[in-house]
Amino acid sequence: MPELPAPAPAGGEAPARRISIRVDVDTHTGLRDGVPALLDLFRRLGVRASFFVTMGPDNSGRAIRRLFTRKGFARKMARTNALKIYGLRTVLSGTLLPSRPVGHGFPNLLKAIESDGHECGIHGWDHVFWHDRLERLDEAAIALELRRAAEAFRAATGHDPAGTVAPAWRATPASLEVQDRMPFRYASDSRGHGPFRVARPDGTAYRLIQIPTTLPTFDEMLGAPGMTEARIIETLTAGLEPAGLNVFAIHTEVEGRHAAPLFETVLRCRLEDGWRFETVAAAAERAAADPSTPLCRLVPGELPGRAGWMSLQEITT
Repeated sequence: MPELPAPAPAGGEAPARRISIRVDVDTHTGLRDGVPALLDLFRRLGVRASFFVTMGPDNSGRAIRRLFTRKGFARKMARTNALKIYGLRTVLSGTLLPSRPVGHGFPNLLKAIESDGHECGIHGWDHVFWHDRLERLDEAAIALELRRAAEAFRAATGHDPAGTVAPAWRATPASLEVQDRMPFRYASDSRGHGPFRVARPDGTAYRLIQIPTTLPTFDEMLGAPGMTEARIIETLTAGLEPAGLNVFAIHTEVEGRHAAPLFETVLRCRLEDGWRFETVAAAAERAAADPSTPLCRLVPGELPGRAGWMSLQEITT
């Protein structure tokens, strides 16, 4: 699939105006139903994207524990109408009903993603396990999670994943150390504003380039006070940086199913404005070759619309 042409310069050098769509695939249903729908949409519009797939079991039902451990989780579930978005089967997966496979159960879909010209990488092994327990995991436990995901990906596609994205945008010094020793070329573990390398406490840098998510997600805005569909589109438009990094993370259960018409409208708006869609890997390759890519810390923090902490790129001056 050829990339869309960049807008022609007019009176000097034009801004790059690039967007990367990061598709997070967290659940069995999201892969089975959401990915084919998104592939069809991207094919129709000529958009290139990056898919990151949870490779192990769908234990979504175990997230119910967050009702008692995570401030704001119940409100988020009610606001986004989680039962409607995810469905009862997914909500009970791994608890009252057996877990079902995500990535390793659909090797043909992973191949279809790549054969359509998109990028495919990994989004951990067990999404809920990483999300809920990462802070308590040592390097050996983290290495097991990432190795299992990478090995399942290799078995399905015949090659190593170029990129890894941390479930729930959660990274720790232990997870950064482990993935730095693995054959990835970049990571997308945080929310932030531009490409960077993560600084260790001693001031040295981890090897992997980090490509953060820069824009708010649909599930952070849906159902929020005053957030009509028009307002969501306005918010996303206002957050774009014509000459900078723009990464919009979507979820197959939301943009691939529940909010698919709104997502198509967002894409069409950007295409009409002359924006070019590229993979996250392309943004990472450019950043790796740029000597001005900064060194930043990752710090835990919170963002509106999400429950619990996530890794945030420290703002540099």
